[in-house]
Amino acid sequence: MSQPAIVVQDLVKEFAVDASGANSLKTALLWWRPRPKTRFHVLKGISFEVQKGECVSVIGRNGAGKSTLLSLLARVYKPTAGSAKINGRPAPLLELGAGFHPDLTGMENIYFNSIILGLTRKEVKARVDQIVEFSELGTHINAPTRTFSSGMLARLGFSIAVHVDADVLLVDEVLAVGDFDFEKKCYAKIDEFRSNGGTILLVSHNTTAIRRVADRCVWLHQGNIKMIGKPDEVIPVYESTPL
Repeated sequence: MSQPAIVVQDLVKEFAVDASGANSLKTALLWWRPRPKTRFHVLKGISFEVQKGECVSVIGRNGAGKSTLLSLLARVYKPTAGSAKINGRPAPLLELGAGFHPDLTGMENIYFNSIILGLTRKEVKARVDQIVEFSELGTHINAPTRTFSSGMLARLGFSIAVHVDADVLLVDEVLAVGDFDFEKKCYAKIDEFRSNGGTILLVSHNTTAIRRVADRCVWLHQGNIKMIGKPDEVIPVYESTPL
């Protein structure tokens, strides 16, 4: 059996939160001893695997740890304990605009992000027309990304991610913005990506989208895994559970 595309093993993530009440530099400087910290447990030792070619959706209420999980897999954060590993080249689509330099144009950000994701400048040059065409940004591609709407950022981010020969897509609510026609095109690209053996870990609140693309769901609740199974098994239980 081939190696799983994603392996999450006993993953723990904690953040230290200032408990002193110091909310300004002046107040902080007046403290003569280290300020107390509160440890906030976001993920509490979760484990699961995603097989190559599989699409798994992570669901849960706000604060359940979904986006933190993707950030750990994308190496934005380091685990407190345990591990989160990807076997292959990842392309993260995290919060809108993440990874884009606001003062660079869309075109400059295509080169900047694609090279970070593992392409050479020559490879980016060969694909840049396809990336721009898919994004449907037209002449806006030459404007700074700080002038982009959330939909434009989503279009550009998705277009880059699906053109860099990634093995694994990490998608955080990106399909929740943009118009219907572009959304349809994204789904078609996802289908193509999966037919070529690509793997997807998707965070979404859109249960219709989850049923459309996901093979399985991982339900996170207060930093723990509540349930894993097929979307039609997990989603009804999730939706019927009180907040």
